[in-house]
Amino acid sequence: MNRVVITGYGVTSAIGNTPEEFWNGLKSGKTGIGPITRFDAEATGISVAAEVKDFPFEKHFEKKDARRMDTFSLYAVYAALEAMEMSGITPENTNYDRLGCIMASGIGGLEQTQKNSQALLKGPRKVTSLYVPLAIANMATGNVALRTGARGVSRAEVTACAAGANSIGSAFREIKHGYADAIIAGGAEAAICELGIAGFANLTALTKEADPSIACRPFDKDRSGFVMGEGAGVLILESLEHAQARGANILAEIVGYGNTNDAYHMTTPSGVGAENAMKLALEEAGITGADVDYINAHGTSTHANEETEAKAIHNVIGDKALVSSTKALHGHALGATGAIEAVATVQAILNQFAPVNAGTKELDEGMTINVVLGQGQDAEINYALSQDFGFGGHNAVLAFKKFTD
Repeated sequence: MNRVVITGYGVTSAIGNTPEEFWNGLKSGKTGIGPITRFDAEATGISVAAEVKDFPFEKHFEKKDARRMDTFSLYAVYAALEAMEMSGITPENTNYDRLGCIMASGIGGLEQTQKNSQALLKGPRKVTSLYVPLAIANMATGNVALRTGARGVSRAEVTACAAGANSIGSAFREIKHGYADAIIAGGAEAAICELGIAGFANLTALTKEADPSIACRPFDKDRSGFVMGEGAGVLILESLEHAQARGANILAEIVGYGNTNDAYHMTTPSGVGAENAMKLALEEAGITGADVDYINAHGTSTHANEETEAKAIHNVIGDKALVSSTKALHGHALGATGAIEAVATVQAILNQFAPVNAGTKELDEGMTINVVLGQGQDAEINYALSQDFGFGGHNAVLAFKKFTD
């Protein structure tokens, strides 16, 4: 079995489009949530979202790319190219037949579906010929492979809000078992549009809170729903042997992955599946709950999630590990969120710092887990979990380790 390490990452989010910006956002605890600017959302009853700001389109794209890729694909390609640059992988040091790509998206090109549904009302010929390749969720993987030349293991994960973590877990297993030398893995989403906001609002999943500083407050007794986010996160995973052979800078190690289903309810978690996924990640990592120093929690700021997640953490890990949900800063980016949070977890390990669980003032009654309140804190982080759960009962937990030879 191969050890699997991380040698690069890229991110675009509401708190930054570079590693430095993203980390500064995490460390400062300043939220990227703000008023919705993409459209007039008044009729939906929702006023805030975590939009990507000042996306550096010109760095990697030309005008024609905006016509041939939906925004979620643009985010995916951007983050992947940034991650590749950090990793130093090139055709000279890597066999691209063994360089894979596994990307995730929960919804794909939702804005394309909205636009073309409206066009269809004027007649079928008004639907763009590129609608399907613009909208289908696997095009995050397809477009990243096209731009990078990755010809190895390739697929798309579509498991709602667990998808980003699933893509990284799948890549980990492919490399661990020898099917690839390196894989570009992550998730991308761009669903802040009328259809996306209205759909989740009518499901009563989104908060109606208008104050960005408290709109998302995971584990708080007054939490009232999640805040839609967007963006992309990408990690470059490699076998330790391959990374060392090319002299790569190793950032962290991934040592475990748990993947389960609740088989309980369409949208409401049972908690049992989350516990099982956490146990599987720990078992593969060869550690116990007592070894975990930090958990980047799913923490959506919904009553349904936190009631079960807090219990799961308590039952499997205990109450010693520091816990925070960075969604209070970058929002809930659906199929991208697990990948964005994996980047945050790697940065937490590199900087030995646990980000704040922003917005939260008072934990809900009965919660005993060690949530990071007020401000982030320096911490010794050798092992960390990043966990995400999605509609359909999907659960994905990643176990990361500070790298040592």
